[in-house]
Amino acid sequence: MTAAMMGEVAAQVASAIGGLMFAYTMFRNYFPHELVDPLKPYFQKLLNFFYPYIHITFSEYDGDGFERSAAYAAIQRYLNANSASQARRLKANVVHDTDSDVVLTMAESEEVTDDFNGVRLWWSSYKISPNRQSISFYPREDDRREFGLTFHRRHRDAVTKLYLKHVLDEGKAIAVKERRRKLYTNIKSDGGWYGRRLWSHVLFEHPATFDSLAMDPYKKQELIDDLINFSKSKDYYAKIGKAWKRGYLLYGPPGTGKSTMIAAMANLLNYDVYDLELTSVKDNTELRKLLIDTAGKSVVVIEDIDCSLDLTGQRESKKEEDEDKDKDKDGKNKDVEKIKDSVKKMEKEKPSQVTLSGLLNFIDGLWSACGKERIIVFTTNHVEKLDPALIRRGRMDKHIELSYCTFKGFKVLAKNYLDMESHELFATVRQQLEETKMTPADVAENLMPKAAGEDKETCLKRLITALEDAKEEARLKAEKEKEEKKEKEEKNSDKDDKNNENGVESDQSNVANGVEENGVI
Repeated sequence: MTAAMMGEVAAQVASAIGGLMFAYTMFRNYFPHELVDPLKPYFQKLLNFFYPYIHITFSEYDGDGFERSAAYAAIQRYLNANSASQARRLKANVVHDTDSDVVLTMAESEEVTDDFNGVRLWWSSYKISPNRQSISFYPREDDRREFGLTFHRRHRDAVTKLYLKHVLDEGKAIAVKERRRKLYTNIKSDGGWYGRRLWSHVLFEHPATFDSLAMDPYKKQELIDDLINFSKSKDYYAKIGKAWKRGYLLYGPPGTGKSTMIAAMANLLNYDVYDLELTSVKDNTELRKLLIDTAGKSVVVIEDIDCSLDLTGQRESKKEEDEDKDKDKDGKNKDVEKIKDSVKKMEKEKPSQVTLSGLLNFIDGLWSACGKERIIVFTTNHVEKLDPALIRRGRMDKHIELSYCTFKGFKVLAKNYLDMESHELFATVRQQLEETKMTPADVAENLMPKAAGEDKETCLKRLITALEDAKEEARLKAEKEKEEKKEKEEKNSDKDDKNNENGVESDQSNVANGVEENGVI
């Protein structure tokens, strides 16, 4: 058969398919569904007989849309690396600190071809938008993105057994090569009209490392060993039947380096950071969705957990309510207790409905196993305010106290800020730090040169002056508190004396009344 004859046959086949499609569309539009639906399988068989191509769809989200498809992400990277030279419409993303400032990716409704061992394949990218013309009371869904792969059916085995594995492996290799860590934050829900995407992100470029962290060298090395051991313990966690995750509680006064330590942990392990703002989470269901939508090799952070939500006092509130009921049974102070209870409820009303139970399940429940190689970090300035169930071992596996600056911490800061390992003023600084409480953040601020050309000794002297001022301020504060305590004790003593006098007068009056009632003169 000549090329002209083959072209003529192909044209006839295409015309026949087009006619069938048109006829079926007209039939479907003008005849009732009861008549159309039974004919669908037969029409599909007829179409498959003339149409020799197979089409595979890869959706961005698997199942009900909780988790982003790993296959879709790998295909996206593979096509981005191979589509810039073919696609007519491209999307440009500006990326910093890379060999190329602009990264080109294939736009929606675009098609590119690929060749694999002599097999020609067609990739297409498209976006399906939901119908938003009608009014609906259900949450609005985002646009659904998909990749489509088309190939001739005679290449089915080559594509399904070899080509798809090749694409996924290449996509994963590109991801490892081009991996750039990100800092995520959860998107605030507006009460019902929210989309599928739960996190937004920026590039994570925090420079903190454990070398620059002002803490005891032994504790620092212990933490580093613990983190590295966790990252290499996939098989061990599977063996003992636990989810591959680890919790860290960082506590201490403000300015002691809790946030800096989180950045150092992420930089050490090359993990992404998910900064979870609990006050922006609508309820426990959304909290679970956020957890599922986090990737592996990540640090999930909830800073100032004692301030994020009123989770710490829930059990105490329940206890107070039980005590209030007991008081009501005795008929004592009913109205006063009701007013107090109303005030407490008004003060504790929050827009978020996340509960302590939901947070515990997020950390250590069934949903916590949806994912792997994940670190969860809580920070707090007041560890005593936290519910014991929230920070017990198994949830927060390691408790790390970050306290005021020690001389060892100062030496790390002096090395970082002034490039100094010893100086005659170090002895004075050491004595002052032993007598005065100052956070590493305040020490670092005083060591930092304030003007160009400022010498190192001036910076040390400024720190010593700041320590002396802090010491004097602490002394004055202690004296003031002592005086206030003394005045309070004197007032209480005067009040007790007055009550005793009133008691004596009352007893005398009772005796006199008793004598008079009995007729004794």
